[in-house]
Amino acid sequence: MLPMTATPASLSRRTWLVGVVAVIVVAAALRGLWLTADPPTKHVVGVVWHDEGAWVHNARNQALWGTWRTDGWNPMFIAPVFTALETAAFETFGIGTWQARTVPLASGLIAILALMWGLSAVVGRRAALIGGLLLSTSYTFVMWNRAALMESTMTMFIVIGWAAYARSERRPLWGMVAGAAVVLAFFTKAAAAFFVAAVVLEVIAAWWVQSPGSRVQGPEPGPQRTLRGPWTLDPGPWTLLGLTVAGAVVLVTFVIPNWTEFVFYNWAMTVERKPEYTAEAFTRNATWLPLVHGVFSRMWRVMLVAGVAAAGIVTRWRSAHRAERLAVLWLLVGLIELVVHDSGNERRYVMFVPALVALASMAIGAEKKTSGVFLTVAGKKTPDVFFPAWPVAPIIAGLAYLVFGSGLRLIWLDDVIASNYRMTVRISAALALTVAALVWWRWKVLAGPLAIWRLPLAAAVAVVVVTCGTDLALYGRWASDRTFHNYDTSRALGGLLPSGALVHGKLANGLALENQIKPLFVGRGFGNYADRLERDDARYILTYTQPRLGHEGPVILDVLQHYPRQRVIAEFEVDDEWPGRDRAALIDKFPDGPESRARNQ
Repeated sequence: MLPMTATPASLSRRTWLVGVVAVIVVAAALRGLWLTADPPTKHVVGVVWHDEGAWVHNARNQALWGTWRTDGWNPMFIAPVFTALETAAFETFGIGTWQARTVPLASGLIAILALMWGLSAVVGRRAALIGGLLLSTSYTFVMWNRAALMESTMTMFIVIGWAAYARSERRPLWGMVAGAAVVLAFFTKAAAAFFVAAVVLEVIAAWWVQSPGSRVQGPEPGPQRTLRGPWTLDPGPWTLLGLTVAGAVVLVTFVIPNWTEFVFYNWAMTVERKPEYTAEAFTRNATWLPLVHGVFSRMWRVMLVAGVAAAGIVTRWRSAHRAERLAVLWLLVGLIELVVHDSGNERRYVMFVPALVALASMAIGAEKKTSGVFLTVAGKKTPDVFFPAWPVAPIIAGLAYLVFGSGLRLIWLDDVIASNYRMTVRISAALALTVAALVWWRWKVLAGPLAIWRLPLAAAVAVVVVTCGTDLALYGRWASDRTFHNYDTSRALGGLLPSGALVHGKLANGLALENQIKPLFVGRGFGNYADRLERDDARYILTYTQPRLGHEGPVILDVLQHYPRQRVIAEFEVDDEWPGRDRAALIDKFPDGPESRARNQ
């Protein structure tokens, strides 16, 4: 590993602290203003508002009724950390929409601080401030930090894990924090399993770099490394220890006592229910990555810089900083997980935003330069390049496909998803293969410059200004058109239904945060699915009527058809992520009585 030395351009401590405070103030304002407003219906980011109530269901139960379970839907078994944090928020601030959203809001702010903390250790304070600014204004990240869903909190723990691992280069005990954060990320949302794999792979890579047979040895112990021995000098064992200890604690205290529910929610519901694991599905998922959603397109300039930076890190893999390698694995292993499992759901892309920002910031604002083993390439001294072309070229091809695909999607906007989709895939793939072939052909000439590539100052300023400006413009458009339909409807229901009234349907969960109804979530094969046609004790149904009846899914149509003598009590304006006018209806299953049925709810 090559030691890093600060240049005279390093920011002073006072400037650094002022910059950090300014970044957090901006971030808090963007996330905290109009916190009960609906998610965007233009320039959507994948937030489905009625999922918020569903995922905080057990936390709401505990805070409101003093019991975790009130029906057959219990997401605490798949998201126990998120449930615990939401419960703490409800018990501290009360039950409501803005209270539920304080958890993702705080998660976003902590993620920004952690990213800056990690970047400052790897490439300096200037890059850290640039990374913090990009992440604080990122339209995708801001909007997800305003939604009471697990993605922001899971991503926060991933960023903490990455930053602590970056810091472990100087103080190895931070590796334990990194390992524990990874475990917390997994038990916030199981999708973080990819990062567990990424951390283990990086620890193996670090051991390989520092092994006696390696051409590059790790840096000599710095002034802060006063202890001796492999367990004090190498963060890898400490990271694995933190991973193991935290995992064992959660296993003993949570997983084993709730084994049946844990296996159902984390395996049967999330893995076995996926329709297909075939070569055709994997190919489709891979081609979808830059095209089916706009996350990468909205941050395309950052995506471009991050892609080149990642290629450079792979090129000098054995001499890269351990946090650089982990950032690349964060991106690559996460993308592989999407190819295997599901790349069609936009919420799965939120976890990549900090990784791309970190990689781009390393190339945009680095205050540190590498020194150590050098060779001469094209008449210039560059860091020793240890990887041959054959393992690097396929990775470059994949990164180039993401860059070209997300760029073309930006040009053609949503048309790419329809008539231009196949053409976009072919053009993007052809360009990516061309770039990879060129790199392979001219490897001896290109490898050295690629390994030490940094974005020129003027281009760096342009990337930061244009990216932040675009994100703020998108936020401004949402703010100018903001609505509060879902919040207002939830409050209106509290005036129509008594406390404890049982209400059927997924929308009942989504509209439960501003009242005291008891929702009955009905999913396909889970939740209250088995008895969905037998719950005569639940007199009311909540469902969409526009854009069509039962728009949230086919299961609610079973319930509606089973109770044909129904009456619409009231209709409400609601606002989901799709454009258009959305309405929901409160339906009485038994309009003809008996009246005692309503009083007994």
